[in-house]
Amino acid sequence: MGDAASVRSLRDGASRAVAETDLDRKVALTRELYRHWLGRHLSLHGPLDQMPPDRPGRPERPELVPPRMLKRRSLRSVRGRIALLHALAHIELNAIDLALDIVARFAAEPMPRSFFDGWMLVAFEEAKHFSLLRERLSSLDAAYGDLPAHDGLWQAAQDTKGHLFARLAIVPLVLEARGLDVTPSMVNQLNEVGDMESAAILRIIYEDEKGHVATGAKWFRFCCAREGVEPAASFRRLVREHFHGQVKPPFNAFARSAAGLTPTFWRGLSSVSNSDHRAD
Repeated sequence: MGDAASVRSLRDGASRAVAETDLDRKVALTRELYRHWLGRHLSLHGPLDQMPPDRPGRPERPELVPPRMLKRRSLRSVRGRIALLHALAHIELNAIDLALDIVARFAAEPMPRSFFDGWMLVAFEEAKHFSLLRERLSSLDAAYGDLPAHDGLWQAAQDTKGHLFARLAIVPLVLEARGLDVTPSMVNQLNEVGDMESAAILRIIYEDEKGHVATGAKWFRFCCAREGVEPAASFRRLVREHFHGQVKPPFNAFARSAAGLTPTFWRGLSSVSNSDHRAD
């Protein structure tokens, strides 16, 4: 790693990457940390580690505003597609930090090493997604930071920072699973307006996100088995206790189930009937 001599452990490196304000550097640190962890060049944690910050490092832009202040625009205009890509880049940036934070914040939990392997792969792929979206924005004479964004995604990290079980329920199984629901329609809309380049990037993200939800489901079920509780009922309880948004339809039942998130998990969390569930 560029700072190999100073990074003490996986927890230390992940904490530094979350705190990094330079986005190019954050991406580079994430990629380097992934490679060095998978190469078994780092310990998991140590007594002198930097600990994860309460909030991730961010540049001065974009301006962060309440979600209600963000306008929805038609994808038929370039400006509308830029707005969509900018919003997705913001989501992927937060996803980098959320994956790194689960590694850093819960490094002392009694979890198998493969747990940390899985989340470092998620962080690595989220960094790839963020880079692809920034490159696409650049090709449209735009950049991440040009438009305002909202700060709601990091709230999930703050609300679950002391509870691994809740973190696994909310971040991969609610927030990331939502991407499985909405991305196919966005791909179709982009194809309809002739933006094949952006659609191709979203297809890459969609395929990777299936694996991220599967990683969350795997380790959520692991924790349930260890504690002797039923997964679907535990998920619903944790969502009601720790998630402040809405679990909204339509649900991509096929992709969710393939990732291990069967309908019994979200049934009862939304007021809609099973007729609102769809396949991709």
